[in-house]
Amino acid sequence: MSTHHTETRHVVIYGYTHEDLQRVMKHFQTALPDYIDIDFQTHGLCTHVRLIGKSQGLELLRFNMNRYQRTLADIFPEELVALDNLSLSQILGSELLENELTVSSAESCTGGNIAHRIVETSGSSAYFLGSVVSYSNEVKASVLGVDRDLIARYGAVSKQVAEEMVKGVCQLMHTNCGMATTGIAGPDGGTPTKPVGTVWFAVKYNDLVVSEVKHFTGDRNDVIESATNHAMMLMLNVLRHNYSPHEYSGDE
Repeated sequence: MSTHHTETRHVVIYGYTHEDLQRVMKHFQTALPDYIDIDFQTHGLCTHVRLIGKSQGLELLRFNMNRYQRTLADIFPEELVALDNLSLSQILGSELLENELTVSSAESCTGGNIAHRIVETSGSSAYFLGSVVSYSNEVKASVLGVDRDLIARYGAVSKQVAEEMVKGVCQLMHTNCGMATTGIAGPDGGTPTKPVGTVWFAVKYNDLVVSEVKHFTGDRNDVIESATNHAMMLMLNVLRHNYSPHEYSGDE
């Protein structure tokens, strides 16, 4: 009786909706041999792709699985996050550990979800020191030291406030790195200039502070999940020296 071997490969990519990804990967999917299946799950623009191959010849199967995994990774040179079955928080955690860095978060619209996702990873106490859920402007000012005049002039959902939040939390927690989010998760609170789904991000890595704005779609939970993923992804790109401002210019 012949034995069928099973091999699995993973690719994690960031920045596509499920629908967009289906269009981009259509050609790749049709080119796969019938002994390799593919499935992918997207949550908040983060997609886990899984290739499952079943064949009698193990060495040839492994060779082809590695080849198709590389081909898939080459389709997404900018968006590739990992070639393992890992969550964004696990990937970010290993990057912080490797570089002996610590991180904290200052969260408004994400309401502690970044902290929650980070501590889901075992061993995160080695690099994650804490979080401030500065939901009110008063807490932004009194705990994180955000200038009240900045909040009055630019609004809580702004580049200026996000940057002050991340500086404040890093100082408070004595961390090398930090992430901050301030936005409008909805369904209420949007304005013509700052519609629901608008989120400002700031991340800090030693003396470098970068910020950007994103506009997410979906319901309140979708915006919170998308913003959580994006904060971690932005931090990861800065740590990996992959950050280029033109990609994330957004609008003021």
